Amino acid sequence: MLSYLCAATPALYILWIAMAAQAAGQEDREKTTALKDLLSRIDLDELMKKDEPPFTFPKTLEEFEYAFNEHGQLRHTKTGEPFVFNAREDLHRWNQKRYEALGEIITQYVYELLEKKCNMTKAFLPVDSTEDEPTSFIYLSPDALSNPSKLLVLIQGSGVVRAGQWARRLIINQDLDSGTQIPFINRAMEDGYGVMVLNPNENYLEVEKPAKSSPLPSPTEPSDEPAEKRERKDDKEGKKKREFYEKYRNPQKETETERIPIRENGSSEEHVLYVWDHFVSKAAAKNVFIMAHSYGGLSFVELMNQREMQVKNRVCAVALTDSAHNIWLQETSKGTQDWMQQHCYNWVSSAEPLDTPLESMLPDCPRVSAVTAASQKTATFQPRYLGLRFETAGLPDIVLTQTCLTQPPSVCMHY
Repeated sequence: MLSYLCAATPALYILWIAMAAQAAGQEDREKTTALKDLLSRIDLDELMKKDEPPFTFPKTLEEFEYAFNEHGQLRHTKTGEPFVFNAREDLHRWNQKRYEALGEIITQYVYELLEKKCNMTKAFLPVDSTEDEPTSFIYLSPDALSNPSKLLVLIQGSGVVRAGQWARRLIINQDLDSGTQIPFINRAMEDGYGVMVLNPNENYLEVEKPAKSSPLPSPTEPSDEPAEKRERKDDKEGKKKREFYEKYRNPQKETETERIPIRENGSSEEHVLYVWDHFVSKAAAKNVFIMAHSYGGLSFVELMNQREMQVKNRVCAVALTDSAHNIWLQETSKGTQDWMQQHCYNWVSSAEPLDTPLESMLPDCPRVSAVTAASQKTATFQPRYLGLRFETAGLPDIVLTQTCLTQPPSVCMHY
């Protein structure tokens, strides 16, 4: 019997080792599963927000300690340095919110320039709006509706930019002449144009959502535990949950909002069509000229789809810059395509010399080089040099500048 036990001992030992290893492996797997479960509960984006400062920012340029100098450049009032995006390291969301807050102030600043420097006035949309509905607006020069000769209509691209702006980034990082439409407006007025500045991105009123009422607790099954013991248990579990979320989640929450669309102006396309019907078509000018950047070009083509004959009868020339239109996707007619070939030019980002003809896959307006690789600069660096000129066949007097290096047959615009 002893010999049998002695012979069996190695086998039992091996079995014990195997069982111990299996138990250890099971324990490791349980730890791994628990760790994965913990990590799955941690929102890494929220973890990065921990200890994030509150989203409370200055309301004026002065409070931001920034101002535009005599060259139209945004500079810190104490250091003279350009705007710094990363005001706080490793807090990208906070820096972005700060940038957006500054952008809203700059939007109001540009509105003031349009009104005080360019002597333009707001026209509110819809024209028959009631007191309790959201509204938008455009800007008109004093003679925008009464000028009998010529009218210039400016349409910006999509995004956060509002009336009078081409690109917020250029206003902040370069200067007002690069990022705003003001050089175009001033030059047009000097050359006898009425001017309309559209506002295609002001499509809704954003309001704070009402606070949601807390749902009533669902009835629970009766328990044999004493009420006092049950309350202590619930408090303990609640405390654990709070500690967990306080450690791994940021208690700061952004305000929830909802958007109320502006009647008949709920999109860029709707806005351009509405302004055409209620302002451009009623203007006295015999010759209408349009400049549209990026998505503004798409909105113009959509206008042609909706009001083809009116546009052909009133518009002499169209200058597009990095236009986002697509005649196939927008299903434009053959007549519209032929008209665009004769009356439109699209200046696009390119490394080729200025006005170099570029190949196009679509049979619409000719594409020429704008001598830049940065899309947001295509429509903006032009007015610093030679200004803007439209020259149309049979209308040589429709000019916005005195010099033009080359003369495409329908439209001439120089950077």
